[in-house]
Amino acid sequence: MPIIKTENLHFTYDGDELETLHGVSLEIEEGSFVAILGHNGSGKSTLAKLFNGILLPTEGRVLVDGVDTSHEERLLDVRRTVGLVFQNPDNQIVANVVEDDVAFAPENLGVEPEEIRRRVDDALRTVGMYEYRLHAPHLLSGGQKQRVAIAGVLAMRPRCIVLDEPTAMLDPIGRREVISTVSGLCREQGITVVLITHHMSECVGADRLIVMSEGRIAADGTPREVFSQVELLKREGLSVPATTELIYRLDAAGWDLPLTALTVDECADAVMAALG
Repeated sequence: MPIIKTENLHFTYDGDELETLHGVSLEIEEGSFVAILGHNGSGKSTLAKLFNGILLPTEGRVLVDGVDTSHEERLLDVRRTVGLVFQNPDNQIVANVVEDDVAFAPENLGVEPEEIRRRVDDALRTVGMYEYRLHAPHLLSGGQKQRVAIAGVLAMRPRCIVLDEPTAMLDPIGRREVISTVSGLCREQGITVVLITHHMSECVGADRLIVMSEGRIAADGTPREVFSQVELLKREGLSVPATTELIYRLDAAGWDLPLTALTVDECADAVMAALG
């Protein structure tokens, strides 16, 4: 059973005449790292909120570990399974001390105090913020705040974390911190990660890349498979990694290089092989 499954998912915001999502059907395998890429207005952030039950479908359904998110009596189970990290960490930080903020969610779930202490310490160590546990969140950098927000979700012990453009407000250093953290959660702890982003560079290390366009899935596959569809991505107003762009331009000039050469080393090897 996939940890998240959508079936013919439609969504329209109140007051809007046009649908935001048009019949999206997909499955997300437990333990995988899935990146969802798309320009603003593509529907990717709406999809993130539907995964967690913050929004409910206009038509179709979302299943989280087999539970329909529209069943109000099971909503707590849904949110225990799928945690959501928002774009702006300030919207999720509610306490004046880092460790108190991370403890907030498990306290509200009725977790025993000793277990809360363990969860808070474990979560802060996981995101590399344990030494800041007694700091004031508002004095932290953007990347550090976002890692505290991720720790707050981790303390709920979810099996899946959905991150809705978590690096959109961060500088390059903060983006690297956050992407390294969420990648480690998947690779080292087996937590399913769904990363919503419009930065193509953040998708390279994912197991799977889904491209959203105008409320529909435009492409779905491994990053190598998707980024090799250069013409499609350009039509969607999206860029490709610099290595892919270089090979694309060389091929247009008459070379015959593989667009699946994604890393710098692979690109260099392909060019060297073509030069003999």
